Amino acid sequence: MNIKKAILTGGGRATRLHPITTTVNKHLLPLANKPMMFHAIEKAVDAGISEIFINVNPGETELQKYIGDGGHWGIDITYFEQTGGPQGIAHVVNEAKEFIGDDPFMFYLSDNILLGGLKDLVDEFNSKKHDCMLALSEVPDPERFGVPIFCEKGTLIDVHEKPENPPNNFAVTGIYLYGPKVFFEAYKNIEPSHRGEYEISSIHSHFLKNGLSVGHKEITGWWKDTGKPKDMLLANKLLLEQLEETAFPNHGSIHKDAKIFGKVRIGIGSQVGAGVTIEGPVIIAENCMLEDCNIGPAVTIGNGTEVKKARIDNSIILENTTIDTSVHITGSIIGKNVVIKEKKEQVGKQMLVGDKTMIEL
Repeated sequence: MNIKKAILTGGGRATRLHPITTTVNKHLLPLANKPMMFHAIEKAVDAGISEIFINVNPGETELQKYIGDGGHWGIDITYFEQTGGPQGIAHVVNEAKEFIGDDPFMFYLSDNILLGGLKDLVDEFNSKKHDCMLALSEVPDPERFGVPIFCEKGTLIDVHEKPENPPNNFAVTGIYLYGPKVFFEAYKNIEPSHRGEYEISSIHSHFLKNGLSVGHKEITGWWKDTGKPKDMLLANKLLLEQLEETAFPNHGSIHKDAKIFGKVRIGIGSQVGAGVTIEGPVIIAENCMLEDCNIGPAVTIGNGTEVKKARIDNSIILENTTIDTSVHITGSIIGKNVVIKEKKEQVGKQMLVGDKTMIEL
């Protein structure tokens, strides 16, 4: 029962990442300087997937433009709009039933980032002929997720969505495998939760209460759901740390007085000037300019960005941004075309700030 099809999420509003996601689709935000969605696609392809179906918000065009038709990965990618507004992730899957048909499939929440691959999960799903396979991970805050419920013998008997008092510290991650037909049959028999959404946990609970075979396997290494800014920054740091040395070539221009330590990638056309210290892991994209600043560790800087005088660590800086001031920036996500500069006359702070922005001075 080889799985060749996958549904990936590309919709939603990502309100917890406002204001960045008011203008950028969350799934295109960079982690280790690569769009978040690309990490999910690569994991799926490595697991043997050849057809991917991505749900998008009505009227979405940005995602399609960046990702394309899948030719970059040697696969086929199709996009479909989620109709009727947000109704839960189980509803997302049901919207793709015409593409899936009677085939087994993978469902992957694209904002889930993991270190290991999915081959072991797929292999166990196949060898034990499960109807469903869940990937589990131990987390400090299980109340944010679907939580597996085990009996005294350790057998999986149910899944509860965001329980107030979780009985264990395991979360059901956003990577699921399903056998032929079973998901869509179960969907006909579930009701919206108190949140008004069709919960994916309700599907799994229905399976378990009706005698279907639901396997589970703990993910090796780390797993992160990037729903909050701090989760994105941690995922960015972990991805940077696990990259091999060969992923950090230097294609830029480096001043003889600049100091570079550890794993640092510098893109084509970028200039690292005098007075710059960079402590890896750091990725600096193309056509950037750095002068008299300290960068890293755990920093990615997007194309065309200029940094002068600042100290930056544990941060994600998007493209075409200018930072020209003696400020320490840490634990931050800074969007596109942002200007942060020093005010010469300290008579007050002049600002043009959009909705839902957070500034600490």
